[in-house]
Amino acid sequence: METPPPPERPLPEQPQAPPPPPGPQAPAYGGQVPPGGWQQPIAQQAPAWHGRQLASWGSRLAAYLIDALILFVPVLGLTLIVVAVAAGSDTGAIVTGIVGFLAYLVLGFLYWPLLMAREGPHNGQTWGKQAVGIRVIRDVGEPMNFGAAALREIVVKGFGVGIASSIIPFIPWFLDFFWPLWDDENRALHDMIVSTHVVHA
Repeated sequence: METPPPPERPLPEQPQAPPPPPGPQAPAYGGQVPPGGWQQPIAQQAPAWHGRQLASWGSRLAAYLIDALILFVPVLGLTLIVVAVAAGSDTGAIVTGIVGFLAYLVLGFLYWPLLMAREGPHNGQTWGKQAVGIRVIRDVGEPMNFGAAALREIVVKGFGVGIASSIIPFIPWFLDFFWPLWDDENRALHDMIVSTHVVHA
């Protein structure tokens, strides 16, 4: 007769490591939970000129020459008036010349801002730019207004480049005028300063 096997002895319990002593806990954030999606980066809006065909240097030159010709017509007329008055009176010729010169300055200063601030499809265009089909647009996407046009055309291009050219003859004007030839975005220096681009209308 077979003897029954001896009963199995339970294994001795393994000693467990004592729990770690309680330490300082990181403070819990008790503020308001930000709304969902806060961790997503804010998409930046593309500049207004992005995706549009940039105006070439040749088209900008053509527009400049047309505008210069338009402004030359009043100068020619004033010159003929001064010559006609000078034939009869030296004093009258001087007065006529001064008044005519001041009138031309006012016309020249108002020509660009007034035309470029027009609303609708001709915003950002002088008559020269309109003739060759280009326009000035602001990088912020807002329409060209009188202040922005005056800053670009009179303050920066007129006074800024003019004063710099009086200090360093010819070089500032040359750099500003020809800079679009080697700039990746066909910008002149005054475009960079006032954040504008010239594009096809």
